[in-house]
Amino acid sequence: MSSISETRAAIVADGNRFTGLLLTLGGAVLFSCKAIVIKLSYLDYEVSSIVLLGLRMAFALPFFLLIGYLKGKRTGDQQSITPGILGVVVVLGVFGYYLASYTDFIGLQYLSAGMERLILFSYPTMVLLLQRVAFKTPIKPVQWLATLLCYAGIGLAFSGSDFSFGDNFSLGAGLVFLSALLYSFYVIGSGKITPRIGSIRFTSMAMLAACAVVLLHVLASGNTLLGLPSGLYGYAIILAIFCTVIPGYMVTEGIRRIGANDAAILGAVGPVATIVLEFFILGEHLNLVQALGAGLVILGVVIIGRSK
Repeated sequence: MSSISETRAAIVADGNRFTGLLLTLGGAVLFSCKAIVIKLSYLDYEVSSIVLLGLRMAFALPFFLLIGYLKGKRTGDQQSITPGILGVVVVLGVFGYYLASYTDFIGLQYLSAGMERLILFSYPTMVLLLQRVAFKTPIKPVQWLATLLCYAGIGLAFSGSDFSFGDNFSLGAGLVFLSALLYSFYVIGSGKITPRIGSIRFTSMAMLAACAVVLLHVLASGNTLLGLPSGLYGYAIILAIFCTVIPGYMVTEGIRRIGANDAAILGAVGPVATIVLEFFILGEHLNLVQALGAGLVILGVVIIGRSK
């Protein structure tokens, strides 16, 4: 009888893991579509980065708030939030959802979608280095190796491009690199705060803070989110729902089922998916040297994902 129970438990465990793998892979691919949708928006409409970012936040925000409210109501999570914690969450939201996204959106005006995803994918190495500086977190030799591989890969990708100092390519690359750095601060901060207030409430509050700053930026720049072409609204809805909200919860559930390390390894499909999508949809491609650089970046992040 016990063997039957063990067999059933094993089948359930395998099913949960398989579902987690599918959710994580699906979420990584949907996240990768973000750069493609942004590039299509730029190609089809004369839209500024802040307007496109504002549309994304405006359409995504109600979903995050609704899910956060329903989740908090169901779990009865009533832990108080001190003004200090609230201030940290607001700062992290501005860094992770506003500044990081804004610099990324601008950078995509000058870079291919694949190159943008390649540079952004270096953020796990930045997290390692920042935690080493801020919290004296030790870095193992294998993690140093992974970091060197990532930046060697980025260097190869740059060397395989036809650009000179000060041109649009270097400007776009610098902006996207800054986006990855800002997001690294967000990742580190969220790891410190979410155990205290919960991931759902943290995400909702961070999104609310970022949305407020984005909308203020839109107003201050003299732009509006009203009266725009219907096709642009269509791109914004896709960007908000299918490239932000849905993959966010897919990856979260995938991590719960298979663990963060395996999820980090599967996340390496992101840059590859972007390169494939931009080839078929945008007609863009990486040359051989850039492809080798991409391979080194992906290898480095996979090593970090496997390291405990």
